Parts: sequence; structure tokens; C-alpha cells
Amino acid sequence: MNKIDVLLGLQWGDEGKGKIVDVLTPNYDVIARFQGGPNAGHTIEFDGMKHILHTIPSGIFHKEKINIIGNGVLIDLFIFNKEVQLLKNKNVDTTQNLLISKKSHLILPTHRLLDMAYELSKGKEKIGSTLKGIGPAYTDKTARLGLRVGDLLSDDFYTKYQHLKKCHFDIFNTFNFNISDFKIENYSFEDYEKKWLESISEIKKHEIIDSEYYINSLIQNNKSILAEGAQGSMLDIDFGSYPYVTSSTTISAGVCVGLGVSPAKIGDVMGVFKAYCTRVGSGPFPTELFDETGTLLRDNGHEYGSTTGRPRRCGWLDLPALKYAIMLNGVNKLIVTKIDVLNIFDNINVCTNYEYNNSIIDYIPYEANDIKLNPVYKQINGWKSNINEILTYNQFPENLKEYIGFIENEVKVPISVISNGPNRLQTIFR
Repeated sequence: MNKIDVLLGLQWGDEGKGKIVDVLTPNYDVIARFQGGPNAGHTIEFDGMKHILHTIPSGIFHKEKINIIGNGVLIDLFIFNKEVQLLKNKNVDTTQNLLISKKSHLILPTHRLLDMAYELSKGKEKIGSTLKGIGPAYTDKTARLGLRVGDLLSDDFYTKYQHLKKCHFDIFNTFNFNISDFKIENYSFEDYEKKWLESISEIKKHEIIDSEYYINSLIQNNKSILAEGAQGSMLDIDFGSYPYVTSSTTISAGVCVGLGVSPAKIGDVMGVFKAYCTRVGSGPFPTELFDETGTLLRDNGHEYGSTTGRPRRCGWLDLPALKYAIMLNGVNKLIVTKIDVLNIFDNINVCTNYEYNNSIIDYIPYEANDIKLNPVYKQINGWKSNINEILTYNQFPENLKEYIGFIENEVKVPISVISNGPNRLQTIFR
């Protein structure tokens, strides 16, 4: 019996997971998203075009493969519809190979306004939310107030919708939050709500399933499944840099609750990390660079959020954080991306430890949000050459091989895939 392989990010998101899922999809029968919502942005490039996905799994461009939005995923009907239409314009018919869990929760228009209200109330302590309504929607899910995709099929959906909307408006009143002062996707609340409700017809064109039964049946029938994560391990609601985190379980344990499968059915856990680090939003970032080097990393890596467009904070690779994520996830295969971004540097720094309270430590302390962890760096010679057209590992410059070997030796997990460019063809397997 096949097991579910897992692919997820090991940093603060934006590790290039979408491209890797797209590359690996030919090896699987099914691609299934297990958490997160449209705050994620997975970028895929092929045939000279760039494609950005937010809710739909990254295997969607392979029409012979099944793609599943699992119960752990949040869906904003407006954003989903927009994504479907963009794919349709590229001759991708999602109704043919995209299945949606009845238990996926919905992001209502008022969830997005609540996100704004909560963020504004925090003042200088704001989290840096994408304002996609993720936190409020997961809050309603936990509070047993939420609406799910399966509710769209009931005759009393609109009644349920109006009830939850009223609850949200009561909260707005406590915050003195005037909804007319804010826009969603450049629409007034009333216009956005209208488009959101109109989008119900689009999602109903897709097969809506009891996903936990469906996925376990696939496993029983020996189908190969890849579970696709969003965001990154350092943004996990429990183990990330709380409260500067997302609102879902981004680590491998989230696959079980996000798809409805037993831990015994998890196979390989593949962790994706950048050859350096980036972060969007607030929160601790020990290796962040505020100098010309940080700017070079941002510009050479085109480090701007695919969901928000915000410039990403950039810094050197952080090995204590990477080891932490590997431990949490049980990673047995590593995938490094954007290693070509480092082509321009004479020397490359890698953080091996932190200096804290006059001691050298190799772990992330609980107080990491409130203290300054000074990175201890190991300097490695750069390769100063263009590696984007290289097709095999043996063709890599020796200094690049040393960089990869150093990381492997430190984290004790092999790097099995190396991405040396944004295109799906710029991928090297070892």
C-alpha cells in the first residue's frame, strides 16, 4: 500500500514549493493541499509564462492528475473564482481534475474586514497579516461558528451566512470599525460581498467530496499521493515565532488533520528551503540583513510577495532554524531552491549558532521574540559563476558542491533536489 508523501516549507514560507510540486507531480497520481488559504502564493514557471496559485494545488497544470483541496484549507469564493478564471484563460479546465472537500471552511467577506480590524487594533504590535481573512476564519472554525463548502449545498446556506455576518458586525461595533472606510480587493464591502456570493455557482461546478473517505480509498487502491503544504514551518501556529505566525498547522503533523489520514500512512517528508532566508511580515529574523547585501539578495532573487507584492526581508541561511524545522517535521529528504541567487557573491555566510547572554547556543529559545539573537556565521567561498543552465550535479562548481556538502553535514539530511532557476526545467536531482 502506498503512503502519502509530504512536501512542505522549512522556513518562513516563500521557499519555492509550488515549482517543486509541479516538477514532482508526474511521479504522483494525486496532489492534495492540506492547510492554509489564499494567503499562500505558489509560483510556477514554464513555457515562458509565470503562473501564481493561491488555493488550487500546484499539480493543476497536469490535466491527467487529480488535485484535491483538503478539509484543512480555507477557501475565499471570490479569490477561488478569480483563480479558476485565470486558469481557464490558459486552457486549464479545473472542473476536470480538481476536487474540493465538503469540510473545507469558507472565508467570508466579513472575515477579511475582521482581519483589518484586528490588525489595526494591535498598533505597533501588528503581525503583518496578508489581510486575507485567514486568522478570523480559523478562529470561527475553532469556535464552531464557521461555514464550510458543504454548507453551500444546503437550502438554508444564506440564512447561516446572514447569522454569521451579523455576529461579525457586532464585533465591528465593539472596535468602532466603520466598514465603509475600507475596501477589499479595491471593492467596497457591498460590491465584494455581491461578487463573493455570485462565485458560489463557480465552485459548485467542481466535484465536492467527502475528502477523508476519498483520500483513504485512494491509498487503499495504491494510488500515489503528494500532500502539498503552504507557508512554512517557522510560521506554524504552535511551533513558529508566535504570535507572528499563520493560523494553521504548517508542519507535517498538519497532513493528518488537514486530509483525514492516519500518521501511519505518511511516507517521505520532503522539506524545501531556500539557500538563504526571507520573511514577509513582522517577527524575529536573526539573520536579517539591512545592508547592501540584503538588497542584493532581494533584487537578485526577485523577493517580493506573490500574494501581497510586499518586499521580503532577506538574510543569510539560518541553520539552527533549519535544524529545528527538520526535527519538527521528520524530514528525510531536503530540497534547496534559489541557489542560483547566490551566484553573484564572493563569499557566502551561513549562520551555525546564535550568541545569547554571552553564550553560544544552537537552539531557538522561547524568548526569541523579545531578545536579540546574534548570528554566528561560517563564511564559505562563493562560486561566482552562472549555474542557471547547468543540467547535472557533476557540472556544478566545486565551491557550490562544498556549500551543499557543508549544509548536509550540519543538518544530517541529504539534499536530493537542487533548483537552479525558476523554470520547472531548472531542477537537478541527485
